[in-house]
Amino acid sequence: MSTRFASPTGFLSRSRTVAAPTWSRWLVPPAALSVHLAIGQAYAWSVFKPPLESALELSGTQSALPFQLGIVMLGLSAAFGGTLVERNGPRWAMFVSMTCFSSGFLLSALGVLTRQYWLVVLGYGFVGGIGLGIGYISPVSTLIKWFPDRPGMATGIAIMGFGGGALIASPWSAQMLASFGPTTTGIATTFLVHGVVYAVFMSMGVLLVRVPPDGWAPKGRRPAAPKARRLVTTADVSARNALRTPQFYCLWIVLCCNVTAGIGILEKAAPMITDFFTGTHAAVAAGAAAGFVALLSLANMTGRFVWSSTSDLIGRKNMYRVYLGVGALLYLVIALAGETSKPLFIICALGILSFYGGGFATVPAYLKDLFGTYQVGAIHGRLLTAWSTAGVLGPLIVNAIADAQKAAGRSGPDLYTTSLFIMIGLLAVGFLANELIRPVHERHHERPAAVLEKGQAV
Repeated sequence: MSTRFASPTGFLSRSRTVAAPTWSRWLVPPAALSVHLAIGQAYAWSVFKPPLESALELSGTQSALPFQLGIVMLGLSAAFGGTLVERNGPRWAMFVSMTCFSSGFLLSALGVLTRQYWLVVLGYGFVGGIGLGIGYISPVSTLIKWFPDRPGMATGIAIMGFGGGALIASPWSAQMLASFGPTTTGIATTFLVHGVVYAVFMSMGVLLVRVPPDGWAPKGRRPAAPKARRLVTTADVSARNALRTPQFYCLWIVLCCNVTAGIGILEKAAPMITDFFTGTHAAVAAGAAAGFVALLSLANMTGRFVWSSTSDLIGRKNMYRVYLGVGALLYLVIALAGETSKPLFIICALGILSFYGGGFATVPAYLKDLFGTYQVGAIHGRLLTAWSTAGVLGPLIVNAIADAQKAAGRSGPDLYTTSLFIMIGLLAVGFLANELIRPVHERHHERPAAVLEKGQAV
């Protein structure tokens, strides 16, 4: 690979990705999807947990570590790399993401083959996690600039790819594990195939992505009409100034609570549904559990597009009221009656995961409403530290409590009841934080401008 190709001043530079006048903005979402569908494999990690636990003699908490570290590194790399992504452009960011994410699988394959689990944690969790973070934020700012008239829909299209990645990866991974065998050699081969295939797939985004020319706007665009309880700002707030506002920290709490509640189920999805119905006439086999993970991925993916697009109509704050309030009620139903009916359990879990995904897809537009488009990508990256925190809290709460309950001789739904009530409490905290969000004060504006509906709640 030449130095020119690898350098941000060459093929990967922002200046080389400025779109021609005839370029269609509708080519940008597929570029974003090629990256997000790949890195969305993280949501299928639960498929690897049972074979890894068996092959390497790990506990549930230990087998969750690569996933937890990956989510931590996602948030940290997004936070610290957000400014670099804004400066160097989406092509550079997608290339870095592709390199790290694929390399993470290759290191993990070596770790499993040599029975050095720390290499799996380093590869999938640390190196791959950097690829997750840079890849996740790489198209967000670009999409908002291409679709200023429909920011919720635009970011929903791309970010639904991250939620839907497991829809492809879960059955694909399960099939490879069945073909290669759930041994160290079989798991290592599966990781190796993942690394190579995802590198090829993500390269399409690297080649296709473009940024709009300065001053570009969609043809025939008209300013959005004021809508009740929506903030529409034409002011710009820098990433540095955003960190000085209470709105940023309220939204951080909102995202952290929503993600913790969703990711706890997602990371433990396959074992959880198996445990809930073990010993009953509705017992769930390993293949059906993998199918459940795929269904959750479909709900996660669909929610990212449907709910974020809905937020363009009803406003971001109202949308988060649904995510957090209704989500808490669904958790309560699972806690009290989930084991009585498999369809009831599945429907509630699908609802929770749709809100979880919708929260991710809606938050860039929420940030745009509050802080403008000036450095929205960098602000988004900093906000994703909430995801890092949730990535530790969610799996830790569910796995640690399940392990403790199992050690105490309990089984079935009793392994998870305490965790479910904790999640309800977290969603209530997030609901209150969302209610506290108000328009950003003019003293934080980088370039002050009129704020429509001044004084109204968002």
